[in-house]
Amino acid sequence: MRVIQNEQMQIGEVDISQIKFDPRSRDDIPKILKGLQYLYVNLDLREKIFELLEREIAPKVDKRNGRPGMELWKILVCGVLRLDLNEDYDRLCELVNHHNTIREMLGHGTFNEETYHFQTLKDNVGLLTPELLDKINEIVVQAGHGVVKKKEGEALLGRCDSFVVETNVHYPTDINLLYDAMRKLITLIADLCDRNGASDWRQSAYNVRHVKRLMRAAQNKKRGKAQSTERQEEREALIAQAHQDYLEVAGKYLDKARETLARLAQQGLNSSWDIVMKLQIEGFMGHAARQIDQTRRRVILREVIPHEQKVFSIFEPHTEWISKGKAGVPVELGIKVCILEDQYQFVLHHQVMQQQTDEQVAVSMVRQAKKRHPDLTVCSFDKGFHSTENQSTLGEELELAVLPRKGKLSQQAQALEQSPAFTRARRKHSAVESAINALEVHGLDMCPDHGIGGFKRYVALAVVARNIHRIGAILWQQEQERAKRKRKYSDRDTTYKIAA
Repeated sequence: MRVIQNEQMQIGEVDISQIKFDPRSRDDIPKILKGLQYLYVNLDLREKIFELLEREIAPKVDKRNGRPGMELWKILVCGVLRLDLNEDYDRLCELVNHHNTIREMLGHGTFNEETYHFQTLKDNVGLLTPELLDKINEIVVQAGHGVVKKKEGEALLGRCDSFVVETNVHYPTDINLLYDAMRKLITLIADLCDRNGASDWRQSAYNVRHVKRLMRAAQNKKRGKAQSTERQEEREALIAQAHQDYLEVAGKYLDKARETLARLAQQGLNSSWDIVMKLQIEGFMGHAARQIDQTRRRVILREVIPHEQKVFSIFEPHTEWISKGKAGVPVELGIKVCILEDQYQFVLHHQVMQQQTDEQVAVSMVRQAKKRHPDLTVCSFDKGFHSTENQSTLGEELELAVLPRKGKLSQQAQALEQSPAFTRARRKHSAVESAINALEVHGLDMCPDHGIGGFKRYVALAVVARNIHRIGAILWQQEQERAKRKRKYSDRDTTYKIAA
C-alpha cells in the first residue's frame, strides 16, 4: 500500500507551505528545498506531479493494498536531494534522519521519530524510472518558466552540447580485467559449492591470491627500461612468458569451474538463489574466456584487437572509451550525455548517447525538445554536431539553426555565419558550459549506480534536481531583493501612509 502524501497532519508537524528557511544560509539544501516547496504549494503543479508518481511508480502493483510503503512524495524528495547534493545513500540516510528542515519537507513533525534505513532509501529511489523523470522534468521546466515570468509564445533560445559522465570503474587493462573476472568467478563458485555441500573450492582464497600474484608478475615485467636491442628482446620474451603463465593458470581455473558447475547442475540446483548464482557465474566465465583470448592474441600473437571487440569493465560493460581531445584529459571512461538548455538556464531535454556521436543526436535532441516545448525556435551547437544532413534538417525544424560548418566556407555559408543573429547566438553558446559544470558539481561527475538502467535513471534524476534547484535559487534571489528593497525604504520619513 502506498499513498502520495498523508493528508492528516500529526501533532508537531509543519505544513510544507509554512516551512521557513534561514535567509542568511549559503548552503545548497535551502535552495533545493525551496524549489520543492514551490512545486508542492502550487496546486496545479502538485496535482500533475502526484498523478505521474501514482501512475508510473510500480504501475502493476496495487497501491491500495498490502503493507504500507514509503510515500511517493518522500521518494521524489529523497531522490532529488541525493543527486543535487552529490551524496551517497549513507549521507542521505543521515540527512533524512537528523536534518530538521529536510524532515519537515518529508512531512515529519517534532514528535515523529520515524527513521529511514539505508536499504529502504536505495530500493525506493530506485523505483523512479528515466521515463517518469523525463515527464516530471517537463512539468518542472514549465514551472520554472512561470517563476521567471516567461510570456506566452515567447521564443526559447536553446544551447546544445555534450559531455562525459564517468562510470565508477578502474583503468582497464587486459590482465586486470581478467583478474576481476577470475576473482568473482572463483568467489561465486566457492559460495555455490558451500551451499550445496561440495568441497571442490575449499582453497578458493588461495586460488584468488595465486591469480593475483601472477597478474602482478605480468604487470611488473612491463616496467623495465632496456635500451639495447638485445635487452629489449629479452624483456619482450620475459613479458610474453609472464603473460603465458598467467593465462595458463587462469585457463585451468576456468576449466575447473566449468566442470564443477556442470556437476552441480546435473545434481540439481533447486533454489532460485542457486539459479541466480549459476547465471552470474556463467556471465563471469564468458568475461574470463574473452579476456584470455584477447590477451593471448595481443601479447603473444602480437595482434591488434579491434576497438569494437574490447570491453572496458566487466562490472559496467556499457562503459565506453572516450577521447574528446581535452587538454590534460587524454581519455574518459563513461558515456556521453547531451543536454539542451534555454536562455533561462533550464535543461529542456537530455539524451544518453550510448554508442553515439554528436552529429547523430543533433536532430533528435531538437525534435524531442520541441515536442515538449514548442516555443523553441533557435538552437546553437558547436562544430562537432555538423553534418550536411543536420544542416538541412535543422534548418527546417528551427527558425535559426546555429550550427557552424567545418572546413572552408562557401560564400553563402559565410554570409549566414556572419549575420547578426547567428553571431549573437554563437557568442552566447559558451554559456552551456556553465550548465554542464553545474550538473557535474551537483551529481553528474561520476555515476555510482550499476547498469545502463541505473545510469539513465541517475542522469535523468540529476537533470530534474538541477532544474528544481534553479527554481529555488530564483525564488531565493527574488526574496533577497524584496528584503533589500524593504530595508532600503523602511527608514525613509514619509508624510503619507502606504495603503495596506
